[in-house]
Order: sequence, then C-alpha cells, then structure tokens
Amino acid sequence: MANMSDIRRIVRRKLRKYEAPEENFLNIYPMMDMMTILLVFLIMQFAVTSADIVQSDQLQIPYSSSQKEAEESTSITIASNAIVFEDKNLMPLKDGLVDASQKQGGGNGFLVTALFKALESRREELKLIAQYRNDRQFEGDVRIIADKRTPFRTLSEIIYTCGQSQFSKMRFVVLKEGGE
Repeated sequence: MANMSDIRRIVRRKLRKYEAPEENFLNIYPMMDMMTILLVFLIMQFAVTSADIVQSDQLQIPYSSSQKEAEESTSITIASNAIVFEDKNLMPLKDGLVDASQKQGGGNGFLVTALFKALESRREELKLIAQYRNDRQFEGDVRIIADKRTPFRTLSEIIYTCGQSQFSKMRFVVLKEGGE
C-alpha cells in the first residue's frame, strides 16, 4: 500500500521525464512595427511618384531634357488608337486621326465635340469646387499625355479644343532622358 509520500515521489519522477516545452514563438509586436514602417514608406513612395502612366504599344511617351515634375491636373491621353479623358475611354482614333464625324465642321474642323463636352463638364465641376474652396481655383490646367507618333493634325485639334474649353494652361508629359 502506497502512502502519500510515495505517490508524490512517483509523480515527481514522472514529471521529470517530461521537460517543460521551450516557448518557441515569434514576438509579433516588433513585426507589426516593422510592417507599419514599410507600409508608410510605400505609401510615401507612391505619393511622390509624379505620374501614373503605363506605356504600351499604343502609348509611347517621348523623351525630353525637361527637368520639371508633372503636376496633377485634368488629363487627356492620346494613344495611337484612342483618346482617353480622365482614365475613361472617350473616343477611338483611326491611324491616330480623329474621325471627321467627331469634329465640328467635318474633316476640316478642329473642334473635337466629344472632348469639348467632356472638358466643359470638367470645367464646371472645377469651378463649382472653386466656389467652396478658396485654395482650389480653376486655372484651366490640363495635362496632355500624347503618344510620340501622334499626327500633328490630331495634336492641333486637341490643343484647339482645350483652348475653346478654357483649358489654356497645357502641359505635355514627357520622360526624362535616361528612361526614368
């Protein structure tokens, strides 16, 4: 018959056979700090990026020695197959040319009607915003991102349409020499 001291001794002997497991866990707090720092760094990196333009076969941006940074404004993209206004496909182009039916005055006209309407709508939005916010005045800024193979006629029509829509401060997006 085992007494209480024998039972304790047997229990202690059994417990010695099984060592306490090491605590092998990853401390998550330093990892959370590190992830937060990386996230802030990436957000800042993308916020500083000057333009979010993706080149393709239809859109090849020309190079320039200009050192000015691109500014955020109303954007018109002229690819070889389409005109894109504020990231929305506005109208197709055939061989880089605007179809005569899309212009006021037909083939000899310079005013691209669909673009004119889109610019007028945007101008009214910007003027409405300017009424409520003194720091955002309408200045008629427009950013033109044109394929380097765009015919001069098409570029002239876009510039004329911008001018008729009171978007007279035009900037062309180019790549800095060296391929940045």
